Amino acid sequence: MTLTLPAAAVEAPVPWSVSRQMVVVTTDGWDATQGTLRTYVREGASWTAVGDASPVVIGKTGSAWGVGLSPPQPDGPQKKEGDGRSPAGVFRIGKAFGYAATNATAMPYMGLTASDYCVDVDGSPYYNQLVDEKKVGEQAVAGATEPMRRDIHFQGDHAYRIGFVIEHNPEGKKGQGSCIFAHLWKTPTSGTAGCTAMADDVMERLLAWLDPTKKPVFVLLPRSEYVRLHDAWNLPSP
Repeated sequence: MTLTLPAAAVEAPVPWSVSRQMVVVTTDGWDATQGTLRTYVREGASWTAVGDASPVVIGKTGSAWGVGLSPPQPDGPQKKEGDGRSPAGVFRIGKAFGYAATNATAMPYMGLTASDYCVDVDGSPYYNQLVDEKKVGEQAVAGATEPMRRDIHFQGDHAYRIGFVIEHNPEGKKGQGSCIFAHLWKTPTSGTAGCTAMADDVMERLLAWLDPTKKPVFVLLPRSEYVRLHDAWNLPSP
């Protein structure tokens, strides 16, 4: 006799069930500004850790629930534009970028120029988009605080020398946060405006490892939330 469970008892797969690479950042709590990054690969149903754990810094005021692949969570802080918090949840990893014209990464790559901006003005039609000022016009990027060639605009700042897009708020919902990246840190204790930052060698290893055919995702969670959601979200063992 075959037992068939009612439809309501069969748990729907999470949107990242197809992913075979996962970058996981865990922190000590919502207000923590430092965390630990680990990487995993999935074969079948099981996640296996690969490489060494690495320290990272996140938003200067901690983290808050963001808008991505994971379902909304009503309990806990919610990500807003300008709050200095990194979005928590599960997110697609988007294109890589950097100051050089090319990079050996397998990920789609954008060589940045002095006219590239990420628009963090929530009243703009280009909110949360990477745009070229030469194509959209000066007015379209007016007020944006995210010129991507920070070395040119901010006296040699190397933060975006290499990095990748964390696809938070991909539909550009107004006021819910924009321009979230993984990039290079200024120091091991300097919090960001909402991104996740790390040492140069850690980012270089990530870009060499990430494979778009494996549909990689980025996870950021306080440890207590990670433990709570581990089973339901099919995350690697805490």
